[in-house]
Amino acid sequence: MYAIGNDHTGVDLKYIIKKHLEEKGETVKDFGTESTTASNYPDIAESVANAVASGECERAVLICGTGVGMSIAANKVKGVRAVCCSEPFSAKMSKEHNNANVLCFGARVIGNEMAKMIVDSWYEAEFQGGRHQTRVDIISDIEKRQK
Repeated sequence: MYAIGNDHTGVDLKYIIKKHLEEKGETVKDFGTESTTASNYPDIAESVANAVASGECERAVLICGTGVGMSIAANKVKGVRAVCCSEPFSAKMSKEHNNANVLCFGARVIGNEMAKMIVDSWYEAEFQGGRHQTRVDIISDIEKRQK
């Protein structure tokens, strides 16, 4: 199951991406707002990140104005490797090399079709393990040392 979350800037794009994932056969749990009235993206990011970290959802997509705020907030949750991408190559590499489990992007930065291309690249990529697993383990060790 995928989680999706958005703030007030990402309402329209959320529905497009949610439908896109459902067309791939994915179940999508929606944590986002339905309103264009200003909302606090860190609260939404935390809810989505907790769903991923707990195993309730396998992966997630977060959408705000730039994707940056959502990725910063989501990365505060242990076990989450959130990445902000504005193009497909970085999305693909974030999965292959970093096993990113949360994809973030900005509704004010990219268009609908680019968002779908980014999601597709990330969705289709597979974590390569090996030397990359060593690095992901180091990231996990950094998390464990935090109080």
